Amino acid sequence: MSDNGNTANTGRIIEIKGVVIDAVFPDRLPEIYTALEIEIGQDGASRTLVAEVQQHLGDDRVRAVAMDATDGLRRGDPVVDTGASITVPALLVWVAASKFGLLISVLLRQPPLP
Repeated sequence: MSDNGNTANTGRIIEIKGVVIDAVFPDRLPEIYTALEIEIGQDGASRTLVAEVQQHLGDDRVRAVAMDATDGLRRGDPVVDTGASITVPALLVWVAASKFGLLISVLLRQPPLP
């Protein structure tokens, strides 16, 4: 989990409903559209789940949407505010554009890619 050399803004999960996660951050609320990282340990291995803050709920709580399955999450698990939004590697965007150019051109209202 990244903390950019600073003390990480850490919260904890208080509710899980499918891919929607509510977390409490006692120090300061993460900004909307900020990426959150949650370490999930399963079957002796661990993975990092990324979620994006969608709403401030009040009482130091945020609502976020997970970008992957939430299997293995528990109430009380720590959540780290990355302080940055979710990013997509440029290579992935280029490959997606070349494969799905028509879809992207419709979304961006530009002519189709060759």
